[in-house]
Amino acid sequence: MEVVKPVKRNVLLNPGPATTTDTVKYAQVVPDICPREGEFVEIMDEVRRELVRVVHADPEKYTAVLFTGSGTIIQDVLVNSLVPEGKKICVVNNGAYSSRMVEIAGYYHISCVNLEFPTTGLPDLKVLEETLENDKDIAVVATTHHETGTGVLNPVREIGQLAHDHNCIFIADTISTYGLLPIDLEAENIDFCMSSAQKGLCGMTGVSWLVGKIDEIVNTKDYPTRSYYCNLFMQYDFFDRVGEMHFTPPVQVLYALQQAIKEYFQEGEQARYERITGCWEAIHKGLAEIGLGTVIDKDIQGHLVVTVKAPEDDHFDFTRLHDYCYERGFTIYPGKMFGLATFRLCNLGWITAKDIEDFFVVAKEAFRVMGYELPLMR
Repeated sequence: MEVVKPVKRNVLLNPGPATTTDTVKYAQVVPDICPREGEFVEIMDEVRRELVRVVHADPEKYTAVLFTGSGTIIQDVLVNSLVPEGKKICVVNNGAYSSRMVEIAGYYHISCVNLEFPTTGLPDLKVLEETLENDKDIAVVATTHHETGTGVLNPVREIGQLAHDHNCIFIADTISTYGLLPIDLEAENIDFCMSSAQKGLCGMTGVSWLVGKIDEIVNTKDYPTRSYYCNLFMQYDFFDRVGEMHFTPPVQVLYALQQAIKEYFQEGEQARYERITGCWEAIHKGLAEIGLGTVIDKDIQGHLVVTVKAPEDDHFDFTRLHDYCYERGFTIYPGKMFGLATFRLCNLGWITAKDIEDFFVVAKEAFRVMGYELPLMR
């Protein structure tokens, strides 16, 4: 049996890319191959089928369409491709990643109803319902399942139901929940979801995908073509006819994704959810021991990201905290909330509660080096 040389392991507590296994890393080390070969087309076909299976979708109704790029490319694809001529998209917006869909619509000059809500709470569904009742030009409703900038988990099932009640397509940005939280597309009223290899499936950066309704994709054939590379129907049609990406795929990254999907099913959906929940609970326990508070109510957190209130005094220096932890194998990430001093601890990758406990040993050392006595007085 071939022995795999271990790679130095860093525990990434940033919102992606995520910590990966050595087997996923080494899956990229394969003989060079032209991506137009039948052997590679078979890998693409397997990956696409398995991506549909992750979210319990009916393969007769749903398909996976892959693009080379980060998760934002799929936001771009869906926003620019799914809105018919003269119609609107309505974005239920309570964070940075929903805001990004609003920005994308603006760049394509697509009429957008931006329903903005505070980033620290859930959207008001009555406002959405009234908006859909009063504006019959809205054809698409979109939101983010889990706002990675804050850790808020949005009620996608209820939002999707309202969208369907008003004959709208529903897009859920599941980039940070796909492969981590159990998702059943039809039960959650989702027509299109999306993700990226470096997030919940713990693959390598460079390929992203959507899982969506085949009939709705086919309908877009006659919609305005607002992009060349990011056109949904063109990419779907090429997959359907040829079995390949229209343009050069990230070959080695797809081998890694194939392995990451295998490891997802080996671990199991529920076991993975329990593991990441254990990590999330360990984060809250460690913060309490230091004396740090959090911004988002635990009841609406998605068990994936914790936004931490940073101390507001002269001792605290996020860069110093980051560098101290980084030098010891742990990566933390700055906050993304305007006007609030925060940082984020995320548990998206192949990590355990023991990793979190080890991190807090280092974090406590860092706070003491910065001149704090623990626990902090709130």
